[in-house]
Amino acid sequence: MNLPPTLNGERVLVALGGNAMTSPDGSATPEAQRHAIEGAMKRVADLVAAGARVALTHGNGPQVGNLLIKNQLAAHVVPPVPLDWCGAQTQGTIGMLILNALEGALAARGLASPVAVVVTRTLVDGADPAFGAPTKPVGRYFPAADARRFIAMGQSWAQAGERGWRRVVASPEPLEIIDAPAVDALMSAGYVVVSAGGGGIPVVRENGALRGIEAVIDKDLVAALLGRHIGADILVIATDVDHVMIEYGTPRARPIGRTTPERLRRLAADGEFASGSMGPKVDAALRFIAGGGDRAAISSLDLIGEAAAGTAGTVVEREATGRDQRSSDKNTKPGR
Repeated sequence: MNLPPTLNGERVLVALGGNAMTSPDGSATPEAQRHAIEGAMKRVADLVAAGARVALTHGNGPQVGNLLIKNQLAAHVVPPVPLDWCGAQTQGTIGMLILNALEGALAARGLASPVAVVVTRTLVDGADPAFGAPTKPVGRYFPAADARRFIAMGQSWAQAGERGWRRVVASPEPLEIIDAPAVDALMSAGYVVVSAGGGGIPVVRENGALRGIEAVIDKDLVAALLGRHIGADILVIATDVDHVMIEYGTPRARPIGRTTPERLRRLAADGEFASGSMGPKVDAALRFIAGGGDRAAISSLDLIGEAAAGTAGTVVEREATGRDQRSSDKNTKPGR
């Protein structure tokens, strides 16, 4: 992969989707996860080799789902741990796998870039309306009798048709990445940094202290916020398709290539992007650009280098005048 010289030195934040963490059939066995992550890190290493300064975020849905199953099946033996604990555990586990795989992929290319993992917290508002109406499904389906047992423990569950019942949790708006300064400092020291896995560990501030809270924060929206905190130039949202599509599922379906923020906003307002799939990714791309980013791209994992360069995927950019001004500001910022 050959990226243009103009990308050299740019801060590129790559938000890895679930396809980077599991096998193509969705298997999340330890071996399947290790194999998938090793493949993904080869693409990330190519990006580093091209001169980009890289930060990574990642999903953790299947992994948290597995922990919740263990919670539920063993609830009569050991007390279930809260969801924020599950998020922290999966950040550590996936971070370790990425750390090992990326170090190996970089070494294979003769690169000595160090890699670090930051267990990351994301601040939310305890009064966010999402807590009053939890809708984000997590974990597996259970029969009604089991769901009633977990409801008695204080959990929220919803019936999902013939498949049974499924736990639902709040998905509040991310307000601040608490540990972003550590990510920024490590990047300035030359590290490739993995952080904000699964949208970060949700925390609220009470009487000046932070406390974990049970919720799932959208990982792509968190990536957009993290990008603003660390001064990322480019956000690449890696998913399992090459482009965002319009009129998806119809004979008129067609990909969106290079586009403008205005057009994406208009399409989103027209309901083109489903809330459970492309909607949050498009929203994240628009937020990143609105927050000062130069380029946001949504594409497949295999094309993250080309997407970062703006030559593949669905690409949206700031106006040239704004980008030129931001480049001038960036070049005078300490630590950059």
